[in-house]
Amino acid sequence: MGVAIFAHVQPSANVFSLRQIHCSSSYLRIRPNFFPGRRWLDPKFPSPRLHCFSLRCSLTNTDVCNLVATDEEDHEVTTSADSNCPVPTVHYKCDALETEALNLLAGGTYADTLLTTLPVLSEEEQNAIAATPAHPAGLYALYASCLAGNLVEQLWNFAWPAAIALLHPSLLPVAVMGFFAKLAVIVGGPLVGKLMDHFPRVPAYNCLSFVQAAAQLLSVGMIIHAHAIHPTSVSSVLVQPWFAVLVLAGAIERLSGLALGVAVERDWVVLLAGTNRPIALARANAVLSRIDLVCEIAGASLFGIFLSKHEPVTCLKLAANLMIWTLPVVVVLTWLTNKLSSGVLDHAKCSQTSFSSSSAETVPDAQNIVGMSIEAIQNGWYEYIQQPVLPASLAYVLLYFNVVLAPGGLMTAFLTQHGLEPSIIGGFSGLCAFMGVAATFVSAKMVKRFGILKAGAVGLIFQASLLTVAVAVYWSGSLSQQIPLQFFLCLIVLSRLGHMSYDVVGAQILQTGIPPSKANLIGATEVSVASLAESVMLGVAIIANDTSGFGFLAMLSLLSVVGAACLYCRWLKNPTDTQRSLFSFEPQIS
Repeated sequence: MGVAIFAHVQPSANVFSLRQIHCSSSYLRIRPNFFPGRRWLDPKFPSPRLHCFSLRCSLTNTDVCNLVATDEEDHEVTTSADSNCPVPTVHYKCDALETEALNLLAGGTYADTLLTTLPVLSEEEQNAIAATPAHPAGLYALYASCLAGNLVEQLWNFAWPAAIALLHPSLLPVAVMGFFAKLAVIVGGPLVGKLMDHFPRVPAYNCLSFVQAAAQLLSVGMIIHAHAIHPTSVSSVLVQPWFAVLVLAGAIERLSGLALGVAVERDWVVLLAGTNRPIALARANAVLSRIDLVCEIAGASLFGIFLSKHEPVTCLKLAANLMIWTLPVVVVLTWLTNKLSSGVLDHAKCSQTSFSSSSAETVPDAQNIVGMSIEAIQNGWYEYIQQPVLPASLAYVLLYFNVVLAPGGLMTAFLTQHGLEPSIIGGFSGLCAFMGVAATFVSAKMVKRFGILKAGAVGLIFQASLLTVAVAVYWSGSLSQQIPLQFFLCLIVLSRLGHMSYDVVGAQILQTGIPPSKANLIGATEVSVASLAESVMLGVAIIANDTSGFGFLAMLSLLSVVGAACLYCRWLKNPTDTQRSLFSFEPQIS
């Protein structure tokens, strides 16, 4: 509640009156320049009009204080009020008025927009605040939770294709599972994002953690069953009931992992680090990306070592035990994250109240689940297109068209056809992953030096420039020689530094520009669009499946990266009013 102070002089009664309305603080704060005549408060200039100053406090159950200063003519009102108030009337002499006023100015912490002048911080102080997370202890607990959860998820992402590939030399079962997983993300991503936006954060996160773990354990059981029956042909694998269950469980697991990742990267880390603390948010994003990359390397390495020394069934059982023991750790760390952040994750989102007014909209049933899914997809696409940082998001999506000039299955097949040693191919993938780790350190320094927006442009231009040189080396026709081929691979490795830098910085741009009430919906829709882009390029790769078509795929990948850089730089060069308001702390936005 605010404080309103009225000063008036009655010539006949020589009374100075102070009235306070709606006081919620235990202190009275007076703006220093409120009185035009400062000499009234100076004992060197005693005013004959300030003969007495009476204070009466009336306390009610609504905690509203009424301070009324009266003269002797208000004696009857004062007497009746004092009889109902245990606080006695205090008479101040004018020689103590200045001292009491200064004491009132020094007390209290309530900042009123009318009566309080906010201090101006120096640039060093502003930078210190921008680099300090709002809830550092909660962030550390979130890091630990992500470390435990991502380790299991990345291990399983490597384990299930390897275990299925050992069933039959054909890649068709893995391709079918991957296709349906992408389809589940494209179709179900907006729906899950909408549900995440309209349910409490911590219970929804823990529920999805249980769903993901259950889907992983079901998949483990199906693959172990498949290894026990030993199917003879790839066609017999696809028509088996256990394979249908495996495809369904894999789609649910992938969709749950998507929702958990979006919740942490687009919503939770923003609340814990602080939206208006760009350096702290950039560092938090870098740590999360670093954790994900380290877990990717560790998960693949651990299961690879197990698989080289034990049978596939034994390795799958070890993975299942790790899933079971990790789940309660993730749940406890999630609760601890909210506890150490003073319950900031319990804060309601903007649209929860309006959404919860209709129970039919809040809790879907079997009758309207299809209609709600269609509505969620339409709403997700609409909100995605209407977001204020759409060009930055589209640039992020365009990078997913680059499925050739990056470490992956197509690049591995291409290098294998060129006769490279498996150790060199593995070293290439490992260097790309370590470049991603290095980018998490570089991105925070880039944000601090250039600002969020220009740091994103630097990452995209760096990647596009190196890939342009790499494609030129490929079209020179000298990849049959060892040195040009290694130079080609080195350019791709270095380009990952720019790619991952924009991945971290772009995530922070979207965190800043997307409203918290729509963070999960828009984030899940964005991942769905990126999955669609990746699926399109994989379809093109299926058509041009010969190694002679690699140059065509490389050109398409390069054009997508160059297009992302041009789109982003154009958005940066022509800022809108919304962009200026969202990134008002950016010195580059004029």
